[in-house]
Amino acid sequence: MVLAAAATVVILAQRQAAPAPRMVPGQPIETRPPEKPDDKPAFPGQTRAPYQPGVPIDVTVITDKLELPWSLAFLPDGRMLVTEKRGAMLLVDPKGNVSGPVAGVPPVLSSGQVGLLDVALDNDFQTNHRLFFTFSEPVHDGADFHIAVGRATLDQSATPALEDVKVIFRAVPDLSRRRSANSGGRIAIARDDTLFVTIGDRSSSPPWDRAQQLDNHLGKIVHITAEGAAAPGNPFASRAGALPEIWSIGHRTEEGLTFDANGQLWETEHGPRGGDELNRIDGGRNYGWPVIVHGIDYPGSQIGEGITEKANMEQAVYYWDPVIAPSGLAVYHGSLFPGWEGNILVGALRGQHLSRLTLKDGRVVSEEPLLVDQHSRIRDVRVGPDGAVYVLTDTDGKLLMLRPKIR
Repeated sequence: MVLAAAATVVILAQRQAAPAPRMVPGQPIETRPPEKPDDKPAFPGQTRAPYQPGVPIDVTVITDKLELPWSLAFLPDGRMLVTEKRGAMLLVDPKGNVSGPVAGVPPVLSSGQVGLLDVALDNDFQTNHRLFFTFSEPVHDGADFHIAVGRATLDQSATPALEDVKVIFRAVPDLSRRRSANSGGRIAIARDDTLFVTIGDRSSSPPWDRAQQLDNHLGKIVHITAEGAAAPGNPFASRAGALPEIWSIGHRTEEGLTFDANGQLWETEHGPRGGDELNRIDGGRNYGWPVIVHGIDYPGSQIGEGITEKANMEQAVYYWDPVIAPSGLAVYHGSLFPGWEGNILVGALRGQHLSRLTLKDGRVVSEEPLLVDQHSRIRDVRVGPDGAVYVLTDTDGKLLMLRPKIR
């Protein structure tokens, strides 16, 4: 009973909305003290960048008929493929018509923060109709689960279905369904057709150090082929006892992953109470969790030695403290918002806004919170083929389209 109550408190703390950001040009949007009073950034601009307003935007609600949507992908025919955490894939057309569930989705354990998660189209989807998706696959009669990567082809006929479904990768170890948080599950497909996938550390309070161990996939980003094998040249493959799929270590719960136009991989992850991160991801690097961390544990205690820097551990490009709960990540490239070119867009669940970050010389120099008036948890953000920005909201189940306001 005590453990269940504690878990409920943690979940409520994670879901409670943050205060609306303060928007004063040239001043940080966050004015609350850090969760750990003596916490400080490693370099100027690592947190609390100044607010700078951008162009006015129009927001169109394409549909509000979704149920806990998690991800979307743009199909060549103009429709969007949307995943819902409950285990459904749906097709949504530009007018907001929503299909029935796509057939053929394998069994999914939907519990807490896990379920059917990301979906990504093969680079040659227009020819091969192949896609990849992540989900929590139940094992041992549903008592346990792991994060799995599935591959399928999409039949887009009048009765859409997944065909030739195959699970190509399963994260190890299997863990109890009670550990249904910190799941990760984002996919980014590289130009060479290999997949990068985030696997959360699935820890609770106090956190464990599995993200620092190489004999498991927890708290890692993995790099695999379209067949699910370890991609050639992975940095830990020759290390004794290491799993060959591992690309980087020391992550907590990574819910954003994308490439920029130069092929650089970016990631966002949830911190504890304080310390949500934006990271530039390179192979073989250690991103520190839970050894170096901003903030404190959910019950209020210090995490480990309470340090934020250590040799051979990477610093976040940017962090939020108090947290915004980042989910969904995109780098803007398109013609509709020319002033946003190269900006990083981060969905905020607890923060209930879309954060637009401007970078210069690899550092964040300004931040703009968008969609504040929607009062919605932002689950995913994507840049469409038309240059518009598309956003999925969580509990109110909306698909939004953002375009510049016509004056």
